[in-house]
Amino acid sequence: MAASLLAEGPVEIVGAPRLRDIATFEKLLGILGAEVTHDDGGADEREVLRITPGDAREAEAPYELVKTMRASVLVLGPLLARYGRARISLPGGCAIGARPIDQHLRGLELMGATTSLSEGYIEASSDRLSGARVTFDMKTVTGTENLMMAASLADGTTVLSNAAQEPEVCDLARLLRAMGADIEGEGTDEIVVRGVRSLHGARHAVMVDRIEAATLLLAGAITGGDVTALGADASSMNAVVEKLRRSGADVESVPGGLRVRREGPIRSVNVKTAPYPGFPTDVQAQFMAYMCLGDGFSIISETIFENRFMHVAELRRMGARIDVSGNMAAVKGVPALSGAPLMATDLRASASLVLAGLAAKGTTEVLRIYHLDRGYETLEHRLASLGADIARVRE
Repeated sequence: MAASLLAEGPVEIVGAPRLRDIATFEKLLGILGAEVTHDDGGADEREVLRITPGDAREAEAPYELVKTMRASVLVLGPLLARYGRARISLPGGCAIGARPIDQHLRGLELMGATTSLSEGYIEASSDRLSGARVTFDMKTVTGTENLMMAASLADGTTVLSNAAQEPEVCDLARLLRAMGADIEGEGTDEIVVRGVRSLHGARHAVMVDRIEAATLLLAGAITGGDVTALGADASSMNAVVEKLRRSGADVESVPGGLRVRREGPIRSVNVKTAPYPGFPTDVQAQFMAYMCLGDGFSIISETIFENRFMHVAELRRMGARIDVSGNMAAVKGVPALSGAPLMATDLRASASLVLAGLAAKGTTEVLRIYHLDRGYETLEHRLASLGADIARVRE
C-alpha cells in the first residue's frame, strides 16, 4: 500500500484482507491524496484493493493515525523519493518494546536526505535522492522496505547490505518490479536497487500471511485437531513447521496448503526467535501457549523485542507454569489449562490467549480484542468453522 505512492497510475493489490491496520492505512493514503476502493474480486472471491495515487501536497502522516500502527512509517521513503519531502509522526503500534527507526533515517541521509526531529515528527527533505551503499547495523524489515522503495526512484544504484530476508521483503520487490523498478537480490542479505525515472501502476497478488497461517496450524496442534491452512507456503514457514514436528505434530504439504494433525502428547521443545529464516517473533506468543501443555520443560528465548512476554501473566491466570528471567521464559507443561477472564495486551498476545482458550477446560473470555482485529480477519469465524465454540460478544 505504501509503494502505491511511488506509482503514476493505479496499483491493484489482490487478496488484501479486511483488517483494522488496512483500514488505518487507507485513511493515511487518503490524507496523502490517494483514492482507495475495494472490489470483491468476482469469481475467485479474492478482494482487490485499488489505490489511485494523487498529489500528496501535504506529504504528512499525522500522529492520530501513526500512533496506532508502526507500519505507517513506511510512507516516509516513498514520499521523500516522489515528492522530495515528508513529515511523519514518530510511530506507535503494539507496546512490545522499543522499535527505533534510526536505521531508516541513517539510510535516507546516506542517500542525500536531510532529516530532523521536531515536536514528535520526523521531517525529511531532498531535492533528489542519490544511490548509496547502506549497511544496516541490525536486521530491520521495515527499514529494508523503506529504503528499497526510496531507492527505486533515486539517481544511481543503491546497495542494501545486511538487509532483511523475510518473504514479505521479497513480495514487495516483486510488486516494485511489476511497477517498473530495477531490483535484485531480495531474499539474500544484499539487495541492489538501480533507480529509474518513474514507476507505473501494476496489479499484484499479495502473499499469504504466514503468521496467520502459523496461528491456525497451532490452533489445530494445541487442540489435537486436524487443520489445513489453505494457501500456506511451507517454504516460508520452515522454522515453525520444524518446531511443530518436533513437538509431536504431523505436518505435511497438501495440494493448496499445509495440514497439521496431532494425536499423541505435546512434546516440549525449546524456541529462540530470530530474523528470517529463524523462528518468527510474531509466532512466539502462540507457540508459548502451545508449550504450556507440553510434557516437560520448554525454554523460549525472545531476541527481537525486549517486552514481548506480556501474555505470560495472563497464561498464568489459566494455570500455566511460566518463569521469566530477562529475555527467557521457562515453561513447565501442565496437564490442563483452566478458562479465565483475560486481558489482551498486543496483537500476537491476543492470538496466544485465544489458542490457550481453545484448549482450556471451561470458558475463556479475552478482552480488548481490538488488538486481534489489527492482524486477523474474523478469526472467530475461521475457528468456528473448524469446530471451535467461540463467539464475539459485547462487554
